[in-house]
Amino acid sequence: MSKLLVFDRNTLPEPEVGGPLPERIVTCDPKHLTWNLETSEDETVFSGYWQSTPGSWRIAYDEWEFCTILEGVSVLHEDGGASVALTPGSQFVIRPGFTGIWEVVETTLKSYVIRL
Repeated sequence: MSKLLVFDRNTLPEPEVGGPLPERIVTCDPKHLTWNLETSEDETVFSGYWQSTPGSWRIAYDEWEFCTILEGVSVLHEDGGASVALTPGSQFVIRPGFTGIWEVVETTLKSYVIRL
C-alpha cells in the first residue's frame, strides 16, 4: 500500500452533510459538507475537504487544524482578538483554545488537516 495519497476534487466520495449545532448559530442557517478523505490508524489525524454555505456560528477548538481556503470568503473573529478575512489561497492554523465566530460570507471550500 502506497504511503502517498493524492486527492482529486473531481472524484470525491459522497460527503457527510451537517452544520453547526443550533445553539452555536449566530446568523442564517449554514449547511456543511465534509469529505473526510483520510483518518490515521489511531484516529487522531483527519484530512479532507469541508464546505459551508453563508452564515456564522460560535467555535471552540480543542484540536490543531491546518487549512487552505480553496473557494469563497470567510472571516474568523477571535474572542478578544482581531478578525481575519480568509480568501482563496489563505493558509492558517487554528490552535487548541481558540474561541470565536466563524463567518462564511460566500460559500467557502477549504482543505484541512486536523490533529486531536
